[in-house]
Amino acid sequence: MIIQFKQPVNQAIMQEILRKLKEAHYHGILVKHHLVIFDVDHLDLNQREQAAVAQVITKQPRYVLGSRVFQPEDTIIRTAHNQIGGANFTVMAGPCSVENQAMITELAAKVKTAGATVIRGGAFKPRTSPYDFQGLGETGLRYLRAAADEQGLDVITEVMSEAEIGIAAPYTDIFQIGARNMQNFDLLKAVGKAGKPVALKRGLAATIDEMLNAAEYIAAQGNLQIILVERGIRSFDSTYTRNVLDVGAIAVLRKLSHYPVIVDPSHASGHADLVASLAKAGVAAGAQGMLVEVHQDPAKALSDAAQQLTPAAFAPLVQQVQQIHALVQEPMQGPANSTSVMKKNVEAHD
Repeated sequence: MIIQFKQPVNQAIMQEILRKLKEAHYHGILVKHHLVIFDVDHLDLNQREQAAVAQVITKQPRYVLGSRVFQPEDTIIRTAHNQIGGANFTVMAGPCSVENQAMITELAAKVKTAGATVIRGGAFKPRTSPYDFQGLGETGLRYLRAAADEQGLDVITEVMSEAEIGIAAPYTDIFQIGARNMQNFDLLKAVGKAGKPVALKRGLAATIDEMLNAAEYIAAQGNLQIILVERGIRSFDSTYTRNVLDVGAIAVLRKLSHYPVIVDPSHASGHADLVASLAKAGVAAGAQGMLVEVHQDPAKALSDAAQQLTPAAFAPLVQQVQQIHALVQEPMQGPANSTSVMKKNVEAHD
């Protein structure tokens, strides 16, 4: 159940209802002027309480906080250098792994010149083999932060455990949760409590509902600064692409959720010569940004060498996807059957 209070909110009545819920042992979350009550489809309200309520919604998905039923308008996530979501288009780029200080310093300048406003780079790397390069840890984070600050960029980097959240927090603007950890629920709860924006990648074989419910673990901690990342899913044919980019999921996520949705064509394709095509397809489907791997010399990269673009290939791609986004953003402002959706954009909840 969602109780939407009239504005300005009558705080006394709101607290009265909250006390009633607590006494009945109901679990609820209050966000601005919305009160979400879980596993309840009816609540007795007296006349005074009813007068303070604008609307009561009894049918909603389990991922209620991330749904457009709860919030019809797009969430916009504000960082030091970006507004992510809504009509904005955000380019995040950088190497798979931070390998040394010189390479990340040089790359930050190159991706900034090409149009990126967020630099990515792994300091903690989840690798299929335990013998592969695992990242530089906190040293890599220091290199990444220094390079970003020099160029006026935000940082996005992956964390794989609760312990790494505390290490990465001083260095990053956006936590990334990788595909392998999409349903690591303790990790999701922890990044939810950390208070920074979180980019949640779709799991290797996750359904759309599973992805949105994973995001709900973050939101349930009071953090609705969530970015959904479509990065491809496993299928029966991996001969020509690393994964299958589900462009339909981008449109569906835009329809069902108010969170920003971005595309990761690098992990979807696995091959540098396919990245541009998949990026453009994702943006045409409604992605509000892209996350791309870029390296000065991909052949010598310590991880994901085959899928990383050179700066020279990355620059024209940014121009192309920005042009596509400009063409499609108006019709992609949310579900067509909702007259209230996207009349205005709202900031992410603190």
